Amino acid sequence: MTPSCPWSENSVPKTGCLGLLGGALLLGLALGLPLSAGAGEAKPMASDPALEARVMVIAEELRCLVCQNETIAASNADLAVDLRGQIRQKLSQGQSSQQILDFMVARYGDFVLYRPPLKASTVLLWVGPFALLLLAAGVLMVNIRRHRQHAAQRELDPAQRLRARQLLDQTGGPP
Repeated sequence: MTPSCPWSENSVPKTGCLGLLGGALLLGLALGLPLSAGAGEAKPMASDPALEARVMVIAEELRCLVCQNETIAASNADLAVDLRGQIRQKLSQGQSSQQILDFMVARYGDFVLYRPPLKASTVLLWVGPFALLLLAAGVLMVNIRRHRQHAAQRELDPAQRLRARQLLDQTGGPP
């Protein structure tokens, strides 16, 4: 019986040529994918560099609603790209930066602002993280106190101490 693989049966694992070629293909993909990951789409630029600079200044003031921790100037999410396009379009129509920011707030709420103003509707955005931190610290303190009280109540009674001493004496003492 002639092997279907050009290598001898002794030099090829039981998976055969297909397994060897598949492994080589997977290795090639694994090495090639990280190189292609950095190649993203080019950001659409306005033909006027001054207009693009104004777009980016406004985009720095707006939060990416997908990423939530980046401005739309820094994000490559589809929504951020679309919002930059809207800013570009509105600037081309002659709207001011404040008019564009007001439009975005009217459409998406104060959360779209990277630095939302402190007012009744945004108090939770400003105070929420600190309140959660204080709540977590309080829960931690209560748990530590309960653990200490419970540990103090678990002392051995004299009969249990005697039994523990006898067990330790039988095994040769504490380690």
